[in-house]
Amino acid sequence: MYEPEQLRTFLAVAQTLSFTRAAESLGIRQPTVSQHVRRLEEAVGRPLFLRDTRSVTLTSDGEAMAGFAREIMAAQQRAVGYFTGSHLAGRLRFGVTDDLALTPLPRILRDFRQLYPRIDLELAVLQNDSLIRRIESGHLDVAFVKRSPGTPTPTRGQLVRRDHLVWVGTDGTRLDPEQPVPLVVYQAPSLSRAVSVQALEKAGRRSRITCTVRGVNGVLAAVRAGLGIAVMARTLTPADLIELPPSLGLPKLPHLDLVLLTNKAAPAEPAKALTSAILASGAPLGPVTGR
Repeated sequence: MYEPEQLRTFLAVAQTLSFTRAAESLGIRQPTVSQHVRRLEEAVGRPLFLRDTRSVTLTSDGEAMAGFAREIMAAQQRAVGYFTGSHLAGRLRFGVTDDLALTPLPRILRDFRQLYPRIDLELAVLQNDSLIRRIESGHLDVAFVKRSPGTPTPTRGQLVRRDHLVWVGTDGTRLDPEQPVPLVVYQAPSLSRAVSVQALEKAGRRSRITCTVRGVNGVLAAVRAGLGIAVMARTLTPADLIELPPSLGLPKLPHLDLVLLTNKAAPAEPAKALTSAILASGAPLGPVTGR
């Protein structure tokens, strides 16, 4: 039997790839994180992480354990919701970007509504910056947003997962080094738009915006049509698009954090139930862009 506390700590490290950040997200000390991971590895009988002074990565057994751990934690959440959820009631305003709305997140929300039928869940699908503003102004209770690591926000966030931003295009994409890089971007303000343009400028490469869109479907359609390349999260890129190779001379891009923000004035128990359900669902949520 694997201890839920150890599994929760393990998933925090797996999602952040950092013992320090895992400790911060869980509100515990780093030695406690190390102790939980060590005890879980002893119970499993195999190493779950490869770590040195610079990086932390999952072993193949760690990848397998991450899947099992998510299933165990999700089952525990469903059990808790079944026996305690009936007393939770009230209005809960939840915001998400359109790209995250195209992931299995709707299934998570459907399960949440079944567990907590007395919670009136209101969903708002907006751009990332709009969600953050609405959380800060009190017009949303919980928001699932994206931000660059280290970006300060007045509202403290819970890290769901960390991913890499990468350049994506169709198989066979070619870029002329003498010509501007064609970009498919969201309307400003946009995280991926700013990251792509700034990275190219820093690398001394010219760019031109060939297509500006309002939603994720527009990005996918334009890239699939060969109008340009875009920036997406590595592990969540659609199967028919590829991460462009370094041989094309494109600069390396930063990480991306998927974060849950909760308004201080939000109804405490319903908000905690929703954030717990999303966190228990685990990291891989499906195709998503770094809008």
